[in-house]
Amino acid sequence: MFLYGMEIMGGGLKKSSGVAIKKVLGKLTHNVVFGVLTGMLVTAVIQSSTATIVLTVGLIGAGLLNLKQAASIVMGANIGTTVTAQMIRLMDIDSSGNAVLEVFKPSTLAPVSLIVGIMLLMFFKRSRVKNAGEIFVGFGVLFSGLMSMTNSVSGLENSQVFTDMMREFADIPVLGIIIGLVITVIIQSSSATVGILQALSSTGAISFSLVYPVIMGINLGTCVTTAMVCSIGTGKDAKRTGVVHILFNVFGTVVFMIGMTVFRYSGLFPDLWTKIVNSGDIANFQTLFNLVTAVLLVPGVNLLVKMSKRIVKDDPVKPKYAALKVLDDNLFVSPDIAVSEAEKGIAAMGKMAVASLCESFVLLHSYSDKTAAEILETEDQIDAFTDMCDNFLVRLSKHTKSNAQNRSVNRLMQINTDFERIGDYATNILEHARDIKEQGIAFSGQALSELDLICGAVKEILDLTVGAVETGDISSAQRVEPLEEVIDDMTALLKDRHIERLKAGKCTVGAGIIFVETLTYLERASDQCSSVALLMLARDNEEIMANHHQYLRELHKGSKQEYSDELSRRREQYMEPLIKLEDSAG
Repeated sequence: MFLYGMEIMGGGLKKSSGVAIKKVLGKLTHNVVFGVLTGMLVTAVIQSSTATIVLTVGLIGAGLLNLKQAASIVMGANIGTTVTAQMIRLMDIDSSGNAVLEVFKPSTLAPVSLIVGIMLLMFFKRSRVKNAGEIFVGFGVLFSGLMSMTNSVSGLENSQVFTDMMREFADIPVLGIIIGLVITVIIQSSSATVGILQALSSTGAISFSLVYPVIMGINLGTCVTTAMVCSIGTGKDAKRTGVVHILFNVFGTVVFMIGMTVFRYSGLFPDLWTKIVNSGDIANFQTLFNLVTAVLLVPGVNLLVKMSKRIVKDDPVKPKYAALKVLDDNLFVSPDIAVSEAEKGIAAMGKMAVASLCESFVLLHSYSDKTAAEILETEDQIDAFTDMCDNFLVRLSKHTKSNAQNRSVNRLMQINTDFERIGDYATNILEHARDIKEQGIAFSGQALSELDLICGAVKEILDLTVGAVETGDISSAQRVEPLEEVIDDMTALLKDRHIERLKAGKCTVGAGIIFVETLTYLERASDQCSSVALLMLARDNEEIMANHHQYLRELHKGSKQEYSDELSRRREQYMEPLIKLEDSAG
């Protein structure tokens, strides 16, 4: 019950605090002290240092944090994890008939929390309220389990065997470290291990000389989990984050152990070592140990980072297209951050697709095997990322809890597909450019000038669309549809002119087919941009997505003055030069 209560409460806290965590981490600076405070705050909120480190690994893999920032967060996580122990010390409250203190006793808080939590879960539908219900239920189950565990070990206080065993452990500090390490590795939670130790303290057989090495062993035990998290499917800096955490805890334990041993055998405070501790004493020592360790090692964070880089060396060659490698399943700890990083990855892929399409425009003028090879290689990377991103979002959908998160995942999956298709159009135009070279086809000066004008318009709509996704700028998304309408008009006009040239014998059939198909690909690219912009606008307005065809019809009828003004400006920018080009040719 104790472990399950921690799980439920932690889950509710994570769901409730996802957006807040994102904001806190988003404000992180290169200041190490602020990083430590951030790690401490995040861990205190989500009640798990492992979860904080998992999240940090995901963010460093996404490029949101650098290694030094991640190292400072890891240091703070060790301090934040002591909050659970400070909560458990409520078991020590002696109300002595005081009504106020009686309220804060676990025997009162546990049933009250359960009742409140169950009511919130049963009678409310809003996700935020249900998350709060989970927190209350988890808190109640945790303390119910803790009270049961305390009652179950109470008989050990009369057991001579248990007392003698605790006394032997107290005389061999190394054995205490091993016990704390092994138990933490088994149950995968330092907070839970400390909670068990606090429950055992109710027997009156736990002395301070046993507690301090066990606490150090518990901290070392968390390193095993970190090593596993940071070594599976992660980049170099993510692995180094795990190494920093291990080095931090090992150095802290060694330094503290040496200091405690010297202090113990110096003869000072002889009664301290045999003192029988309660849960509050254990919580205070754990907090003191982690706080002092952080204070001692914060000035040496650069040294820890350097050592981690020596242990985990860089690859000889920096991988190409590194911007696409931003998705890490560790981010599922916080779905809001996972969604945000997926959006960044898709925006990076969109930039690559746009760059390829723009390079394909150049090939229509002057074909280059090198440029063509780069476009094809980029297309392979885009396709691979699209598949990886789709799979990531499908897996993420199993971790989302709110309707807003589900809508975001669906929106990103559609945008991902739209950007991938833009990359496909680059290879289509590349093939036509290759045909022009191999078949000796030549466009007229008129046709090339026309293509240059519409390519300029398409490039602008592509940049607007990718920028809207990258920055979340709704104003950029609103400017896409007027330009898309103008591109449709340009395409129709150019196709009509092409037919006239064919009739007049000014254009060959081969050149005409390539010209028309190129226009089609450009128009389709602008259509994909319209689709993406619509998805961006629907992010904050569900009515648009519910009836997007009606929304577009109303826009095209001129129902909004802003749209009409932008449409006029775009026609002046692109249609009028196209019309003048025909006049000058005539």
